[in-house]
Amino acid sequence: MKKLSIRQFVAGLALIPMLIMIVSLQTYFLQDRSSYLDRDFVERGKLIARQLASSSEYGVFSNNQTFLQDLARGVMQQRDVRGVMVLNAASEKLIEMGDFSGLSANATADANQTMPDHPDPANKLPVSKANPVYSSGENLWIYRPIIPVQVALGELEVNPVAEPTGAVILEMSWAHIRKLKSGMFWAMVFVTTLFFSIAVFLAYFVSRRIASPIRKLSDAVQMIGNGHLETRVFVSDRVTELSNMAQGINAMAAQLQKESMSLHRQIEEATRIAATAFESQESLIITDAQGLILRVNKAFTESTGYTSEEIVGKKPRRLLDSGRHPPEFYRAMWETIRSTGYWHGEVWDRRKNGEIYPKLLSVTAVKGDDGAITHYVGSHIDITERKAAEEEIQYLAFYDPLTRLPNRRLLQDRIRQALVSSARSGLEGALLFIDLDNFKNLNDTLGHDIGDMLLQQVGQRLGKCIREGDTVARLGGDEFVVMLLSLGKQPIDAAAQVEVVGEKILAALGQLYQLGPHAYRCSASIGATLFNDSQQATEELMKQADIAMYQAKKAGRNTLRFFDRRMQENISSRVLLEGELQKALVNHQFHLHYQIQVDSAFRPCGAEALIRWRHPERGLVLPAQFIPLAEETGLILTIGQWVLETACAQLRVWQQDALTRDLTLAVNVSAKQFRQADFVSHVKTAVKRHAINPALIKLELTESMLLENIEDTIAKMNSLNAIGVKLSLDDFGTGYSSLQYLKRLPLDQLKIDQSFVRDITFDRSDVAIVRTIVAMARSLGIAVIAEGVETEQQRQLLLQNGCSHYQGFLFGDAVPIGRFMTLLK
Repeated sequence: MKKLSIRQFVAGLALIPMLIMIVSLQTYFLQDRSSYLDRDFVERGKLIARQLASSSEYGVFSNNQTFLQDLARGVMQQRDVRGVMVLNAASEKLIEMGDFSGLSANATADANQTMPDHPDPANKLPVSKANPVYSSGENLWIYRPIIPVQVALGELEVNPVAEPTGAVILEMSWAHIRKLKSGMFWAMVFVTTLFFSIAVFLAYFVSRRIASPIRKLSDAVQMIGNGHLETRVFVSDRVTELSNMAQGINAMAAQLQKESMSLHRQIEEATRIAATAFESQESLIITDAQGLILRVNKAFTESTGYTSEEIVGKKPRRLLDSGRHPPEFYRAMWETIRSTGYWHGEVWDRRKNGEIYPKLLSVTAVKGDDGAITHYVGSHIDITERKAAEEEIQYLAFYDPLTRLPNRRLLQDRIRQALVSSARSGLEGALLFIDLDNFKNLNDTLGHDIGDMLLQQVGQRLGKCIREGDTVARLGGDEFVVMLLSLGKQPIDAAAQVEVVGEKILAALGQLYQLGPHAYRCSASIGATLFNDSQQATEELMKQADIAMYQAKKAGRNTLRFFDRRMQENISSRVLLEGELQKALVNHQFHLHYQIQVDSAFRPCGAEALIRWRHPERGLVLPAQFIPLAEETGLILTIGQWVLETACAQLRVWQQDALTRDLTLAVNVSAKQFRQADFVSHVKTAVKRHAINPALIKLELTESMLLENIEDTIAKMNSLNAIGVKLSLDDFGTGYSSLQYLKRLPLDQLKIDQSFVRDITFDRSDVAIVRTIVAMARSLGIAVIAEGVETEQQRQLLLQNGCSHYQGFLFGDAVPIGRFMTLLK
């Protein structure tokens, strides 16, 4: 865009608003006068037509054309009148004077419905009673009906009872009006031109008086900006502001000149200091914006082995790259430098002799006045010795120097991590405490050196017996610990895997050892304990494994024992239980018990159906004893379907009784059962088969279902919700607790886990958790029920925190259907 001078700017600032104002005022005046002339012209025509119609009444009534022609000639003498036409009641022309050729032959006929239509279409006119005024641009036509004087009600009104005796049509020319408008327009042009000429002269005069001193000031500022700080400017003092500005510019130039001289001296001093600092003990390198080396100091050449001549003009990475860092490392480093102007961290580089070494590197971007990077400055410290010392300290702190295995400290840390991981994943872990049998005798007879050789070989053999991710550690003396992870969710399965690994370790350690010139056989005693709870103490686990190890020694050594003596019995009984579980469905050994659910007024609102196994020999087998096994073997699918069908059948019975027809029945659904592709179809079929209200069946889902394939889970829940089945999230807050998906789940209810209810009367944390769950559910429009309510104090606290539905021993245990019905009554 072309820049304007100050004179042009001032002139434009004065002229443009004035021109706009003049043109606007003249335009408004012209439009107003033009509208006035148009209105006056039309009103004058209407007045002439009204007077003509009144005067023509006699001539039309008597059909006296001579009289009418005389009237018409008199009207034709008036200015702007071009023609007169008089019609009788039948719309027939009595007289016509002037040129009516401008009227359209196809125009609308007389709109007065009381006057008969004329059969001749040539007499149709564009003006009528309904359209009394018509203009074609050149002419104006006005229609006026002729009304008997005695029935006229007003000047322009017609008595609806009277019939018009005829009509007059007046034709007038716009020519005179247009001539007046044209004269007004050219008068406006003349006035606008006159005023604009005066404005141009005044603007030129004002801009010249102001622009000259301002131009001087501008030139002086530009000179000062270009470095000519000795420049001074003088202007006339007739304009006080400009004179003050000139004085200010001169003062500013003098101050800048003084500061420039001072800054120059400081730069010289800083340059001398920088030159001294550059040759410090820290390695320094300077590159240009493209990364080419411009200069290095002596410390850099001594650290890398390259001379200044060998490295200047090259890129650092091409000479120093160790190959230990991937391209992504350098890409991220340079992105940080470009975005923040700085990077600091450890890197591995290569010296000229090929040695790879660690260094602490700092890179700073140097930017010019325009913000563009002009140079990079790098500084580094060789941290080879520090790294070696750190690694040695780390090693001595966490590893046994004899066997190179983790020591007690590192083992305890890994156990803590394993406890947290196990609690999160639900997978069992195990500790195996291993003690060599009769190791003291070896030390006493052959010496500690031979004993150390045995310990080293034992450590190597143990490492070959475990998987990657498991841990072998030496506690001291002849004591070793093996930690096994991810052994499965069922303790019985985990114990079986531990037994396999234990037998493998016993077999490996029992092989012949070659200890220098001596051949030696050794056995070991192993104690094992399982874990899956992050609340367990590390030392407690170690103690349990140690106790189990002494049980192994008491059992004759060279064997494995679990901390829980019943664990081995459980492993054996597990196989028997699986066979009996398969027969339980066929032999009708499963039953449903019902635990009542109530509201804050103790009114029954539903029940939860809980499966029980009545074994002919074992008696009542609780779900915790057989459901995990059913999950693992797949029998849970058959059992789950039986529970669903039985619950629907019970709801069908309840619907016939006024006491129970409104009760909802909650049914637990396992993750494996829910993930069946046809699970929704099974539910629909059961509901339809038993002809129950689907809103009375409530499926309780566990949080573990949110761990995988969440989209499929949500889709199935939506399908169930669509048919009216209610959905509840069981044991809420103890599992995955996917709050990010909770808002997407079509849940009807959250069930507060009994672990939060149990200690609510004295644990403030449980109170806070319950309050949070209730508030969150309320905000999402989800109902809440608490399970495990055993005391009135617990119920009161739950009610105070917004929970108004309960389930637990306070209201009734899970009982067979007969006792449940008695409880309701």
